Parts: sequence; structure tokens; C-alpha cells
Amino acid sequence: MKTTMKKYLSLLLALVLTCALLPLAAFAEGTAEEPEFAPDELIVGHPTITKGDFFTEMFGNDTADIDVRALIHGYNLVNWDQNQGVYVFDPSVVTDVQVVEDEVGNRTYYMALADDLYWCDGTPITAWDYAFSLLLLMAPEIEQIGGKIYRCEHILGYYEYMSGKEQALRGVQVLSDHQLAITLDHNFLPYFYETGLLLCAPYPISVIAPGCKVCTNEYAEVYIGNEDENVTEPVFTAELLKKTILDPETGYNSHPSLTCGPYVLTAYDGVTCHFELNPYFKGAWYHNSLPGNANGAHFETVSYKNSKGETVTYNLVIPTIEKIAFTLADYETLVEDFAEGRMHLVNKVVYADAIHDMLATRTQATDYPRIGLSFLTFTFEWPTVHDKEVRQAIAWCMDRDGLTEDYCQEYGFRVDGYYGIEQWEYKLVTGKIEYPINFVGDEIHEPDDWRKFRNVYVKTEEEYKQAVAAWDLLTIETLTEYKVDTDHANALLDEAGWTLNLSGETYNPDVDDVRCKMIDGELVALDLSMLYPEGNHIVDTIQERFIDNLNKCGIKLTLVPAPMEELFAAYYREADRTTDMIYLATNFHVIVDPSITYSTDTSANHQMWNNTYSDDEDLYWRAVNMRKTDPKDIYDYVAKWVAFQERYNEVLPTIPIYSNIYYDFNVPELQNYNIVGHVTWTQAILEAVWTPPQRANDAE
Repeated sequence: MKTTMKKYLSLLLALVLTCALLPLAAFAEGTAEEPEFAPDELIVGHPTITKGDFFTEMFGNDTADIDVRALIHGYNLVNWDQNQGVYVFDPSVVTDVQVVEDEVGNRTYYMALADDLYWCDGTPITAWDYAFSLLLLMAPEIEQIGGKIYRCEHILGYYEYMSGKEQALRGVQVLSDHQLAITLDHNFLPYFYETGLLLCAPYPISVIAPGCKVCTNEYAEVYIGNEDENVTEPVFTAELLKKTILDPETGYNSHPSLTCGPYVLTAYDGVTCHFELNPYFKGAWYHNSLPGNANGAHFETVSYKNSKGETVTYNLVIPTIEKIAFTLADYETLVEDFAEGRMHLVNKVVYADAIHDMLATRTQATDYPRIGLSFLTFTFEWPTVHDKEVRQAIAWCMDRDGLTEDYCQEYGFRVDGYYGIEQWEYKLVTGKIEYPINFVGDEIHEPDDWRKFRNVYVKTEEEYKQAVAAWDLLTIETLTEYKVDTDHANALLDEAGWTLNLSGETYNPDVDDVRCKMIDGELVALDLSMLYPEGNHIVDTIQERFIDNLNKCGIKLTLVPAPMEELFAAYYREADRTTDMIYLATNFHVIVDPSITYSTDTSANHQMWNNTYSDDEDLYWRAVNMRKTDPKDIYDYVAKWVAFQERYNEVLPTIPIYSNIYYDFNVPELQNYNIVGHVTWTQAILEAVWTPPQRANDAE
């Protein structure tokens, strides 16, 4: 920890105690007897409620939970560079990297880790913690307690380790307390976001797997063993993890007591999370963090020499907001909540009426495009919606333009594929950003002078024209728009054999309400149901925009409202599905790899990630083909992206509806909040400065 940082945070140490105990104490006491919000807390609202999955996405991936994770977990090996659209090593975590490729193409990243990384109780973070994270997230014991284990096929020796053929994981080595090596399997390469395969944050073995330790064999390859060598039975078991991770009162998933992010979670009541600054957090590195553009944010400049003798200089953002409360935002009371001090910042407002109401207040507003979309997903394996023609017919009955207008008004845009309007691939093929081609002439010859990794450089006008012509051919204008056409929908259903009524006789649209089809000797009716988030205004006009059109085609639809936690449990396959369809929305990771979402591998740890139950082999292999692209060949990647969109648009594992412009609103007392320059509010808040407003009860 740097001296300047110690001076800055010294006052907090007297208040925060050791954070390993503080969250546990707060949780144990319960939050009902405590005030809902402390007077000096920054209160942040989000339209989606937290579920309490604050560990990883293995047990759920609610947007609000993702935000909590970003605040409390930190020190990932790699970080997203918005300037170039690639993952890069975080210099505050990885101080040196050497890449070695063997004779068959396996690629080993030898990483030197910083020696000033600490858990929030002051204990050091080492290479052993990163190795434990990798071993834990792929552990079969996680799957045994209902989690989705990470598919680490990219790590050498993954299959042998998972099958038990090898005791240790060959592709991960701990060479010293601050030296880690990860080897990528040549069979998985190339991978367009290759450095992103090294994403890894540390998790504490002392809390999650007490009595266990990371062991190594003679080759420094890792596995989990017993801390006490005299204990013969394995301590690392599903029973242990069920207690340490999933216990509702103390489990790490909802009560993470030892973390290393900018904040520590001090209390959680099922709706509201309370955070305080982590006194041992050294600062956050972002590739675009420059003090000259900070407008008052606190930075620390760090310099050191790497193994090549090169001077590495970077800036760390030092967060200053001491306390944050993160809670559910209600669109109906948003203006009142801001006026009465119950909300200071609200993130990702979508509903147009709420946006209009907030724009009329004194709050500051920031708008930005969404990297995601709203969609209707199918329970693909059910006989009711398994036929491609049925899904297409349903799409031809949905007035997506009208639903988007009703809910988002001028802030929403219909989409026809698996993309959001802020995705760089979409912006390239629609001409919203320039093609990544640079005409450099003959004066530049050395690759070291070609600074932009993703860009293509040409030296002649003819090469430039050819490159532009190739990019011009990439388009998504050929995607089917699926505007309302009930005649076409009826023709598709006839073609697919949905020509019977409930009595098994010929369907007559003038008499019969529901189309049926004989499938495997059973009469199946298109009497469908759709799960949706209760209270969501999208259903206000869904009768007119959707259900009435379905009725014209012999399809019934029953709407089933559900709390978000129940909806997510069904979508993420954590609970049995009881409906044919689910309406929801998603925000993509910066790495979009649909080969995971649309995997047709039926092994358990693959299938659990396939939230649509899709079994379309063509769609899956187009997704695999997209990811297996040389990181330097951006044109090839985007061409494959277009091919994937074309197949998705045809088979419709989900019906895309809209992407939109988000709005964030904040009070003037929150300064330097620049959400546009970051991926999430949890990053932007680290650069922000908070001046608590004067409260009436303060004067008393």
C-alpha cells in the first residue's frame, strides 16, 4: 500500500474495524433495527432488485447482483480497454508478463503479480488465491450444490483434470507467492478475445474452503488438498461448500465477508445493500483514467520498471465516497424519492414516462446506448414452441415497433438480432462508426509504430479501396423484420402441421380457438403461457400489440406475472420452467460469446448455461466459428458475427424486441459522475465526488 493512500485512508481505519468481521456483525444483528439509510450515505437506485448472488454468476446473474460484485470484488488479472475493444493486463495487479508458445501451439502466460494486494482485513493476496479461484469455479462440487461451473476448456489439461485422469490442473502453475502461469490449450485457440480468457479475480480459501489449501505437484501444477496432511478424507466437499457458500445467514454467496474490491458489504436485508470503503484497497486502474480529465477525482500515479527495464507508469483511481446504499428504484415514486432525499443516483432508467418525469426536475441527466436488448425467450425443448415455424409465427404476431414505442417511446429502437445498439459490431455494420482501416502510406514500416491493435493498416490506395469494399458488403439489412402479418403466421403454422383442433379434427379458424398438432401420439395445443416481471409496464398494451394477433392465428397466450427472483430462477434453469416463454432483458458482457448461450452440448455443465434450451447445431457452430478468430482479424470476426445474426434471425431461439437509450439521474451534490466513460456505474462512482446534502435532522 502506498504511503499517500495510507494517509488518505487512516481516518477510516478507526471507523471500519476489520472488514472481515464488520459485515458478519451487521448481518448477524439484522438490519430491521437499523435506520434504512445513514445520513451520509450515497443512495443509489436500480430498477432491478438484488437476488443476493454476490459471489459469481454460478448461482445467478441478475444485473443488480453484478453491480454489487463489481463493488466488493477486485484485482482481476485483466481489464477491459474501451479505447481499443480488447482486454489488457491490469498493471496494478500484473506487473510483468511473458508469453511463451510451445511446439504444438499451447500458449503460456507467465505473470508476475503485485506484492501490495490485500484482502479487506489486511492479509496479503497471492498467486495461491488466484489458483484457488480457478480451481473452485470449475469444481464439480459446485455443480453438486446447484451451481453452474465455469467451462474452462481453454485451460490446458482441463478435461483430464475434470475426468480425474490427472490429479493436478496442468494449465495452472503457482511458481511462487507472486508468480502465476496459465497455459491456454492450442485446441481452443485462436480466440478473438484471447486475453479475456485470463479473467480471474481472487477469492479467499480461508472463508470458502476452510481446512483446505492449494497444493502443487513436482511441476508446480495445482489442485485442492487438505491443509492438515494427517486428515485422510477430503475436506473439500459439496457439503462443505453448501455451508460456506449457500448458507442463508453466513454463506459467501450472499454474505461475502472477506473481499478485496473498493467497497465492503456491511449489511443486506434482501432489498438494500450497504457498503463502506475498503481501507486496504490500493485503487482502481482503468485504461482511460487520466488525471487531466478527472474533474476533481482522486488519482495516484505509480511507476516501476519491468523485467525488460522499461518504465511502466499508470494512474490509480482512489474512491472517496465513504458509504453507499444500493436499493430498488420504483419508477412510480422516483421523482418524490429524489425530492425527499431517498435517492441520489438512479442507474439504467428505461421506462419513458419515468425519464420524462425526471427530466423535468433539478437532477442531472446522462443518456447512453445499451449494450443489450429486451427479448422473449422460449422454452425451446417444449413441443409447443420447438418448431421453428411456431416461433416465427409468434414473431409475425408481435408488434415489436408498437411495444417499443409504448414502453420506451423515443428512447427505444427495434432490433432484429442478438445485439444491442451500443455493440461495436452493430455500429460497424450500420455505419455508425468508421471502418477500422488506416491508410498510412509508405512512411510507416515498423509494426511498433502501428499503435491501434484492432485496426488494419494499408499502404496503397488500391488496398484501401478493396478493404472498404469488403466492409461495405457486411450488412444486417437482410435480416427479417418480422412486422405484424397474421396471414403469413397462419401459413407457417399450416406448413408445420398445426392443423387440428382440440377434438383432433381439422382446425377451422371460424369456429376453433386453438390450433393443435399430433406429436408422438399426443395432441399438443398452442395454449401458451408467458412469464414476465410483475409490475413491468410492457404488458400495459400487450393485449392489443400481441395477444389479439396471436388469437387470429389460433394461439392462446396467458400472462403469468412473477417477482424478478422467480423469473430469473426459471430463466437461469435454477428452477423448473412452467411457461412456454419468458419476457425479460439482458445486458451483454463486454465479451459476447453466444457459443456458451447456444451450446448444443448436452453434458450437464454445458447445458446449464444454455438458457434457451436451443438445439440448433448450425446456430451453435456459427457461434463457435465466430469466437475462433485470430484476435487481429477484426473483419473476419465481424463477417462471422453477421453470419451468426442471420441464423439467429431465422431460427429465433428468442424474439428480439428492442434496445434502448439508458438514462442515469443524479443530484447536483454528486459531482464528476461520468457514466459515459465507463462500462457501469460501479466504475464511474469511483471517480465521483459526493457532498452529502444538508438534512433537516442534522440541524436538530
